Formats: sequence, C-alpha cells, structure tokens
Amino acid sequence: MNKNKNVAQNFEAPLTGVKVLDLVTGPMGAIGRQLVELGAEVIRVEPRAGGADRLQRPLLDGVSLAFVAFNMGKKSVALDFDSPADCTHFEHLLAGADILISPANLSLAQPERLRDRYPHLVTLALSGYGRTTSIAHWQYTDPVLHALSGELSRSGIPGRTPLLPPGELAFSCASAQAAYVLLLAYYRRLTNYEGDYLDFSILDGAVHALDPGYGIAGSATAGVSASKLPRGRPEARFQYPIIPCKDGYVRICVLAPRQWQGMFQWLGEPEAFADPAYATLRHRFTSSTLIPAIAELFADKTRVELEVQGQAHGVPVAAVLTLEEALACDQIAARGAVVPVQISKHAHTAFPNGLLEIDGVRAGIRGNVACLGEHQRYQFPQQRAEAGCSKQPAGRPLEGLRVLDLGVIVVGAEQGRLLADQGAEVIKLENSAFPDGSRQSQDGAAISVTFAAGHRNKKGLGLNLRSDEGKVLFRELVKTTDVILSNFKPGTLDSLGLGYKALKEINPALIMVDSSAFGPSGPWSERLGYGPLVRASSGLTAKWQYAGEPGSFSDALTVYPDHVAARIGVTGVLALLIRRLRTEQGGTISVSQLEVMLGHMSVAIAGACGSGKLEPVRLDAPWGVFPCKGDDDWCVVTVRHDDDWRMLCDVIARPDLAADPQLASPLLRASHRTLVDEAVSQWLMSQTAEEAMRRLQEAGVPAGAMLRVSELPTFPYFRERAFFRPTVHPLIGEDFLLENAPVFSRHLPDPPDSPAPLMGEHSEEILTRRLGLSTAEIARLVETGAVQISRRR
Repeated sequence: MNKNKNVAQNFEAPLTGVKVLDLVTGPMGAIGRQLVELGAEVIRVEPRAGGADRLQRPLLDGVSLAFVAFNMGKKSVALDFDSPADCTHFEHLLAGADILISPANLSLAQPERLRDRYPHLVTLALSGYGRTTSIAHWQYTDPVLHALSGELSRSGIPGRTPLLPPGELAFSCASAQAAYVLLLAYYRRLTNYEGDYLDFSILDGAVHALDPGYGIAGSATAGVSASKLPRGRPEARFQYPIIPCKDGYVRICVLAPRQWQGMFQWLGEPEAFADPAYATLRHRFTSSTLIPAIAELFADKTRVELEVQGQAHGVPVAAVLTLEEALACDQIAARGAVVPVQISKHAHTAFPNGLLEIDGVRAGIRGNVACLGEHQRYQFPQQRAEAGCSKQPAGRPLEGLRVLDLGVIVVGAEQGRLLADQGAEVIKLENSAFPDGSRQSQDGAAISVTFAAGHRNKKGLGLNLRSDEGKVLFRELVKTTDVILSNFKPGTLDSLGLGYKALKEINPALIMVDSSAFGPSGPWSERLGYGPLVRASSGLTAKWQYAGEPGSFSDALTVYPDHVAARIGVTGVLALLIRRLRTEQGGTISVSQLEVMLGHMSVAIAGACGSGKLEPVRLDAPWGVFPCKGDDDWCVVTVRHDDDWRMLCDVIARPDLAADPQLASPLLRASHRTLVDEAVSQWLMSQTAEEAMRRLQEAGVPAGAMLRVSELPTFPYFRERAFFRPTVHPLIGEDFLLENAPVFSRHLPDPPDSPAPLMGEHSEEILTRRLGLSTAEIARLVETGAVQISRRR
C-alpha cells in the first residue's frame, strides 16, 4: 500500500495515545476508522470465526471492499465470549482502554457494569433505535433509516415513487455524528476524570447529520423550514437547476444578488430579465422563461467551457460528472484524495484518503486491514492519556472555550452551533456589506426559523474586516480566542492578512478551521462552490437518478454534505483540543466537501478502481419503496437474507412463495424481482404504511413507513427520545421546534436555548467585556464603519 505522501516529519496526530476498543461490524465501523485517521490506536474485537462483514459483498479477490473501507488501520483481536479465558482477555483490554465502541446489546458492555468497574471509560453503545425505546428490537437498513428520518420524503421527482439515495448515506452521516459525540464525551473526561455512557441511536445520528428537517436549511429555501413542505415530493429542481449542454449536463447555483448580476450579464443583459425584481430568489424561481433562456445559452457549449465562463462571470457552475469522470479529475489527484491500496497478494484498488487535513497533513489511511487475530496477544499500555489535564467543574464540556465564527450558510452555521450548544462562547462575525446568505427570507423577516435553528446560543458581532480598525479589533480578540471557524473561498483570510500564519504569531494555542467546497489546494480550490455543485462534481448527482432514466436527477431538495461536513470539522476541533491539553499548541483543520462525499462513496470508488474481477453486490428482493393504502403513502421493505424472506412470506400469507424453488436463494429472488415485488406490492396496497411497517418489523423484517418531516415530532419514537423541543424567538411570531441533545448521555446536559442574534446585536457587550472599550470609543468605531450594531425593536 502506498504511504501517505503528505505526512510531515514533526507532525503529531491529535489522538496519539488514545486507546479504543471497537466491537462494531458493518458500515458503522467508520466510527473507529475516523479515530484511527486522527491518530488513535484502535483494536477491532471480533468472533474467533471472524465478523460476518469480512465477507460482505462486493468482493475483490475474495476480500470485502466494505470491510477494508471501514477497518483500515485497526488492529485485530479475535475472542469467543463464551470462553472464560477470552472474557478475561477482554477485561484486560477494557482496563487499558479509553474508549469502547460496542453494540448496545452486548452483555459485557452494559452501562451499570461499566460504570462500576471502569469509571474512566467512555462508551458508545450503538443500536438502531436506542437501548430502551419501544422499537429497540426493530431491524434497520440504510433505506429504512432514510424512510424514518424524513430524508426519503424529500428525494425523487414529484408524482413519482420516492427515490432511495445512492450508497449508504444514512450510515455514513450517523458515523460522523457518533465520532463527534464520542470525542465530546472523551474531551470532557480528560478535564473531569469521569467517563460516560452514550446511548447512540443510528436513526438519531442520521436525522442529526444527513439533512435535519428542523435545522438550518440551504439559502435557496429562503428560510422556509422543511416541515412546511407540501405532502408530495415538492418540485425543487429550479433551486439548483441542472441544464443540458453539448456534452452532458451542468448545474448552476444563482443565489446571491451579485450572482444574478453575473448571470444577467452572461445572458447578454436581455430586456426580458432587466426587471430589478429578478434580483430576488422568489421572482427568479417563479419565472417560466428564465431557465429555458439559460438552457438556450448553454446548448452549444461543453461542460468545461461552461465551468470556465461561469467562473469568469461569478456564476457558480459545475459539470455533472459520473463517478469515473470525477476520479479522473486533476483536483483529486493533486490533493491525494484517493490513493492506491494493495488489498491482497493479487489485487489492488484505490480508496479515499481520509475526511480532513490536520496542520496541512492529510488525516488519512494509516495502515492496511489486519488479518483476523493478527494482534491476538496485544495489550494496551496501562498509563492514561491525561498528562497536562486540569480538573474542571462539572457542566457543559466546552464551557470557557471562546470561538470566533466567520462561517456562513449551512456548514458555517452548524460548526459554530455544535460548539455553542456544548457551552462554548461563540461570536458570529458579520458585516452588512457581506451578510450571511442564510439570512434571506421569503417575507423579509429579520430572523427566519431555519436561521434561528442554525445560530442558537451564539452572540452577534458586526465587524468590518476590510477596514484597518476592524482588523485591529479582530486581532485583539484573537489573543483570547481558542477557535476560529470559517468557510470562505480558500485564501480569503490570507488576503486580508488574517490567515493562520499571521494569527499564530498572536496566539500559538489558536485552532483554526477552514471548510470549503473542494479544499484549500489544487486546481479547483478557488472555484465557487455549494453543496449541490459539489454533489455534481463528485459523481453523486449522477448516481441519484431513477434506474435507466438519464436526466432524472433527484437530489435538488437535499442539503448534503453541509451538516455532516460541519460535524467532521468539529470532530477535528475536538481532536486538536485534546492534543492541546498535552502540547499547549493549536493547529489547523481543513475540510473539503468533495472529499467528505468521496469518503462516503468509498466502496463504490474501490469497486470502480479495482484490478481483476469484482464480485458484484447481490441485493435480495424485495428491496425498495412500495406504495401503500392511502394518499401518497409509501413503505420501504428490505429483505436481507433467507430468514427475512421466510418471515416476509409468513406476514403476507404467501406460503407458496416461501416454498417456490425458483425463489429459494437471494440470487434467485433478485433475478425474479418483478414476481417478488408484485406479490409484496399487492399485500402492501391493502395496508397503511404504518400498519405494514409494524407488522413486518414485529416479524423481524426491516421495514419503514416513509415519514415526512412534519410527521417526525409525532412519531412515538422521537417523543420517547425527546429528540425535539419547542422554542420561541423574540423576532419570530410563532413557536417552532428545534433538535434537542446530540446523544443520550449519562453526563452531557441538553443544550441551552439562547435565541439566534441579529447582525451585530451584541457588538457593544463583546467589545466592552472582551476588549475593555468605552462607550465613546465604540460609538466612534460605529461612525467609521469598522463596527456595526443592531438592536431588537
């Protein structure tokens, strides 16, 4: 396997010395893989015969690509928990570990036992639906999670069957949420010497991190919450239109007024679109002639020509690429984002090389997959990773942390909000000349519901970083700041003299995060980018279509990967905070949305790049979305193996199907999918979606009624988990719902609920308290334009 060429000689991985036991199989193994990439020592514990995921398809030369993707860099210990000797071995491993990632139903990992015997341990207990809910025994698959999270209801073309997103995005996003809460609890342990037990539901993680319906939404929504969407799959393709051109398709994002001006000029400033009203999203979105005019302009141009011309006019444009085309792009090669891996003596392929960069070094592949039991006699060193830690009072884990938040739109909002929810003082910096695009609202309100969701618990500071006095004030704030968050186009802060090298001279302990569409280096680094454009460039949009229907792109309504990229960035912050406890030094974190998506397509990438014959994935049948009795009601059914099939046939009262020899194996059922689907559809049409889901799940068959975002708060599961809570905002004339805690925890409290700020709402208070400025001095700075102040009416 090729070594990471970006490793610097003096680089210290942030989680060096952190010891992890990982008992998780399947795609949630990505939690431990992310910790490995950040420097932790992770031991995967599996049965003596090997975990079932070692044989998960697709196979290349007999090696599971999925197993490699989720377990590279981990050590391997094989144990039999029915053996007293192996149980003793496991106890020794637990005694030396800092973190345990375990299925929630493992008898040796029950909360009371762990609390009494290993009070230092931070445990992430993993389950589909929480340890103690009324549906804790239900089965789950990625499609079922999409149905129950509200994501499926927002995927597909209006009037058509809802479309399951490609790959395993629900699992991927839940894994990122798990890594975030795990390091949050571990950081708290380092400052409190007290372990924790996290009851982590994969469904909760998917709702939080994929596209939360009650969180911050994309700027194209103009502040309208997903809970207000109409019942069917609403038409949203006009928000981020995909337009045919000479050699395929391109996607454009025309959101800000300046972007419309660029588009207007590109069109040749036609009189038909000269009305100033076209500067507003609503007017453009309701125009029946605008997109056809753009399509006429694009028709005779290639994708590359349109990308170049779009950049020249300040209009974000991206080619819609296949995955194979994306992997051949110079950007991925220049950044080492996908690298060769030798997976067996005779086979090699390529895998994504990590989700982020630390101090300019890729936190990527740190070793190949271990053979079963390769480290059987290994024991963790007994010393704890607590040197340099000081006892802090119990409370929110990030209390006392000071953050300057320059982030905008979704990923910018979420990074700061995740830190603010855990006790950090997060100051949102803005300027009226460059307002956060997520402040747009259809009715012109000062605060929208989605903005309130993304910026709760923050303070607002109006500061002009293009003025000399504004820069002076910013540098003074940096002296007592722990973290700076930004997601500008790469190089923006450096051009202002406020890049990391300059600010590190002021504060060596500073941690600085930059999040961008394509990363801070490479030929695409300066491209204007939004999530929908990155989906197009990565090959994901091309996969998000109905089978056999080119041009049926169906990802327009989904906000991805903004929320999950924010969690990956904050996981990096927590890792550097952990390192800072040892070293007293800060560092940098870079997150590329493109590389986040590549990481979530790791199995598909390995399959596309593999040498030799690839054994394909053979999904059983039925596996998909089926109509039920009612108005636009749907149920996901996913049969995984013969046991599921027999139970399904029993529920739908079709013993003839169970006995049919032509349906006696997954491969045979998949080859007779039409017959199977028709039988299942006939039964489902006689049931409501909820009736069908409950009957199938009680029999052990994975099934999920498609929930709309507006239905989530009343679904009994989310009530049991207290997942949502009502709130108010002084400038919003109605109560609304927000997400509550990020995980069920023994010690992490629910987030506070301070209202999102107006631009510059707390300028006076911050400049007085942090910098000691007088009222007269602040008034002078307001007069010069260096500082801005807003007050609630």
